[in-house]
Formats: sequence, structure tokens, C-alpha cells
Amino acid sequence: MYQILKSAHSGWRYLVLILLVLAIIQALSGWLGKKPYTEGNRKVNLFTLIFVHTQILIGLVLYFLSPLVEAGIRYWKMEHIGMMIFAAILVTVGNARSKKGDDPAAKHKAVALYFGLALIVIIASIIQMTMVDPTRSFFGIS
Repeated sequence: MYQILKSAHSGWRYLVLILLVLAIIQALSGWLGKKPYTEGNRKVNLFTLIFVHTQILIGLVLYFLSPLVEAGIRYWKMEHIGMMIFAAILVTVGNARSKKGDDPAAKHKAVALYFGLALIVIIASIIQMTMVDPTRSFFGIS
């Protein structure tokens, strides 16, 4: 069960990254292009939120099922989980802020800012993972 969840968690990150990038591109385009905030924007943001939260849930299950003999145990038990929860909080706040107010530019700006920061945190954590455990790669499924 642990290995299946680990593979799912590792593969799911690509869906999270793709949705985050898509949501950020849409938000930047809407914000800088002064476009309206559409139902399509809302749906992409919602799906991004759902996928990020699903990834966190799988990660939390792995956190509690994890064997204590893994390389870089401190990284997995402290930094990785902390950074990922922080990224999920950023996505949640960005999505919540995009629902408030009537100004489309403010909605797009909130998504661009918070989702962008979350993407930076996630990428930094993945890069740090490859440094802690050289058997893992950014693009390879571990």
C-alpha cells in the first residue's frame, strides 16, 4: 500500500504543476490584459485547489505510513511537509480571495500572486528533494 501511494503522490505532482501553471498563466493574462474573470477562470482555480488538496491528503497519509529508514528523514518529516502545507495554504487563500469583490483585476491578481508563490514553494521543495536523495529526480517518478 505504501509503495502505491508513494507512486501516486509522485505522479500526481505533475497534474498539480500543470494546473498551477495554467491557472497562473490565465490569471496573469486576465490581470495584465484587463480581461473579465470568467466561469472558466473560476473552474481552473477550483480544480487546482482540489488537486493540491488531494496531493496534500496523499502526502499526509504517506507521512504517517512512512518507514523511518528513508534517506534524509529530517527533510521528509520537517521541511517537505511544512513547505507543502504552506503551498496548499497559499493556494487556498488565493482561491478564496479570487471569490471576493467585484473587481476582475483584483481577482486575477490574487490568483497570480498566491498561486505563483505556491508554485515557487513547490518547485523549491522538489529541487530540495533531489538534493537530499540523489536517487530521485525532478522529472522522474520515484
